[in-house]
Amino acid sequence: MNPPISNSPGRPAPPAEAPTVRLSAASGGRHIGELDALRGLALCGILFVNISQILYLRGIVDMQKLPVPHALDMFVHQRFFPIFSLLFGVGFGIFLGNASQRTAQPRVVLLRRLLVLAAFGALHHVLQPGEALLPYAIFGLVVLLPMSFLPWQANLPIGAAMVAATLALTSGGMLLIPGLLLTGFALAQSGLPARLHRLGWQLAAVFAVSVIASAGFLVLQEQDPLSAGFSSASATAGLLMAIAYSTGLFLLLRTPVQRVLSPILEPLGKMALTNYVTATLLIIPFGQLLGMHESTRWDLLLALAAGIILVQILWSRWWLARFQYGPLEWVWRCATWWRIVGFRKVPRPFSPAADRLRPAS
Repeated sequence: MNPPISNSPGRPAPPAEAPTVRLSAASGGRHIGELDALRGLALCGILFVNISQILYLRGIVDMQKLPVPHALDMFVHQRFFPIFSLLFGVGFGIFLGNASQRTAQPRVVLLRRLLVLAAFGALHHVLQPGEALLPYAIFGLVVLLPMSFLPWQANLPIGAAMVAATLALTSGGMLLIPGLLLTGFALAQSGLPARLHRLGWQLAAVFAVSVIASAGFLVLQEQDPLSAGFSSASATAGLLMAIAYSTGLFLLLRTPVQRVLSPILEPLGKMALTNYVTATLLIIPFGQLLGMHESTRWDLLLALAAGIILVQILWSRWWLARFQYGPLEWVWRCATWWRIVGFRKVPRPFSPAADRLRPAS
């Protein structure tokens, strides 16, 4: 728990301040890189769904689900959106914890951050009415800010209960956002991101249970494949598969495969806001150019998604080799702190002494 912070600069507050999470330097680097990689994976999965929604592709012909949309319903649709939403909650929790070490009014800064996100979302909504940034900002203002005064021991069960109730009573979708944001926020409050690298058998156990449970709900979803995306069974299967995908990726990142996955997924995740918005700017013109609007050309959807992902991987790696933040991430950061922050990466000066001490490769 953080020490209390007074609203009066230079004067300590009496002990009664709401708890927030601090993320130490020890929890950065590779450990937070795992969250970036997961965010990058979620971004890739969401792209397939967004293309079909933006271009209004038809997935049902003669009351039969076409093969590609059927496969997407089973393994992609509703599977990556929960990850993206949860990670936004985690990000807000980490941000508030770090802000509490820099300012006496961290929630004012978080409020400004959410308002800027709402502006991004409102502009993006013009091009993609089903976009998620505006709901994230709205529910962040309505749910996260008030609940940030509670400890994680209260927020975690409340968030989980909200998610469970939504799955039981609805078909999920945007209604899952408040619970997922709060759950992610509580996980950040608890300090889980800093301990993620210590989890081994726990991740394996959660992975195994979620795979088995999601298989059961996937069978239920397949009882009525035409209602996939609009049923409680498909939403529950989606959340369980999201857990399986997340824990499965974390386990893979503890193997030699990490050397391949991290350079691909981490840059995507670090520039998630920029890549999420620019994907829409690519989908609309290329979808029209390829004649995909209101068509059944799901083969072109796969090709377009693969092309956008490849371009964003290359562009993200190139950009982050030169700059500290993605373009929209930098604007978001400047507007959040209400000042211009450093943008370009500053190369470390060459030190002959340090170079002599560097071990030979």
